[in-house]
Amino acid sequence: MMVCLKTTVWALAIGALAIAGLTQPVAAQTYPSQNVTMIVAFPAGGLADIIGRLVSTKLADRLKQSFVVENRGGGGGNIAAKAVAGAAADGYTLLTTTSALAVNHTASKNKGFETSDLRPVAFVAYSPDVLAVHPDNPAKNLKEFIAAAKTKSFTYGSAGPGTGPQIGAEYFFQEVAKVKYVHVPFQGGAPAITAVLGNHVDSIVLTLPPVTPQIRNGKLRGLGVANETRNKAIPDVPTYGEMGFPNVYSGSWVGVFAPAKTPDAVVAKLNAEINAAMKDADALGRLAKAGFDPVVKSVAESNGYFKSEIERWATMVKAVGFSN
Repeated sequence: MMVCLKTTVWALAIGALAIAGLTQPVAAQTYPSQNVTMIVAFPAGGLADIIGRLVSTKLADRLKQSFVVENRGGGGGNIAAKAVAGAAADGYTLLTTTSALAVNHTASKNKGFETSDLRPVAFVAYSPDVLAVHPDNPAKNLKEFIAAAKTKSFTYGSAGPGTGPQIGAEYFFQEVAKVKYVHVPFQGGAPAITAVLGNHVDSIVLTLPPVTPQIRNGKLRGLGVANETRNKAIPDVPTYGEMGFPNVYSGSWVGVFAPAKTPDAVVAKLNAEINAAMKDADALGRLAKAGFDPVVKSVAESNGYFKSEIERWATMVKAVGFSN
């Protein structure tokens, strides 16, 4: 009787392990079986919004399920990140955000969540930052703009404190150009662009895509892109290096994240689908037109890249003394 009881216990234990081992593959096979909410960390029209809507549309087509975009701006991306960090770890609540998430790991002391509460699903696109002004501004290029700033302070608008472009701008103005300025933060790129179009701020520093249409149609003048090479979307705008500021590189990625305990199989499926979607001709054309370069990384590569980005931004954040 004792032998039979022990045998039964072992059989049940082995069975439980087998069922646990099958859970993740089965989850991946059936996922998604209901609507997925994609929370975008910044307002409509901004960098994260452009990519979030593109990814959601492509995933809906590929996975035959609705991906509902919800913009939840504020807090430099922290409000949306906190919401997703505390959501059920089942793959049905995702976050689309920017380099701000890596910035905030060091810069934000009271985020209400830990960066480790989130895991990267995929990195989708990258674009350089651009400094732009109203056409009435007397500076015709970045060199002239910085020369004028040596004697007179200027204002610049950003998508908010702690965003990648804002930290990059602070680093450039403080550590490289050594000029006096006043930062005017906005809740997203769109209101910052509206402000410079109305001459309410002297300049803006944003990641390129939301600014591309205004530079192309002449409503704004691009003074420089913080990249090694010129961007195909605005080929007439020189790099910082061409304007006498070599090795100044600043830009933002856009990535999709999930709650940290989301099953590996679900994350792997989303990663594969996003990477495949971003390789098709339609997606590549949209990215290039807006000023993005596509990014394709596996789950393991995404994890490594995110860790390196946290370290890189920590260096810049500490250099400019930023915290929020």
